[in-house]
Amino acid sequence: MNRDEFLALALQNPVNVAIIDELHRLALPDAWLVSGCLVQTVWNVLTRRAIDHGIADYDTFYFDPYTSWDAEDAVIRKLHARLTHLGVKVEVRNQARVHLWYPAKHGLPYPPLRSSREGIDRFLTQNTQVGVRRAGDGYEVYAAHGFDDVAGLIARPNPGPNFSAASYAVKAARWKALWPELTVIAAE
Repeated sequence: MNRDEFLALALQNPVNVAIIDELHRLALPDAWLVSGCLVQTVWNVLTRRAIDHGIADYDTFYFDPYTSWDAEDAVIRKLHARLTHLGVKVEVRNQARVHLWYPAKHGLPYPPLRSSREGIDRFLTQNTQVGVRRAGDGYEVYAAHGFDDVAGLIARPNPGPNFSAASYAVKAARWKALWPELTVIAAE
């Protein structure tokens, strides 16, 4: 699978398109639709399931060096208000702030990020290290490890600085139950 094939499949989910377009309209800095909602849409097309099967939420990242909670909360509220008609859960996170709350929530260190792409690079699984955003009249796609695992329905751990084998096991078990075709690579 190449970039264009991935994008064509991921954009079959109208919710993905609506969120990407709204992020573009809001002109948030370094804003991306990321992770599972993209990959799981592709899996659903490949396995002929409902387009939104198993998608728990739609993750969006942006990167604003202004790291106050009030500023992030304002963005969250604004995006939720603009997307409430979709009837889905949208998670919005300023990647410049993650290091401020992640250690307390997850018990692991989280060095500060310099961009949303660095946040994508820290996802628990390599197959979900993807993001899509509008770029001019088209789309920009970021895929840290390409698309082979996405196309092959493979979940592979990302042994990055905040990897948790326990969290990976929970996520992989959920996915395997929803997509039995999935091959889960064990964490080492």
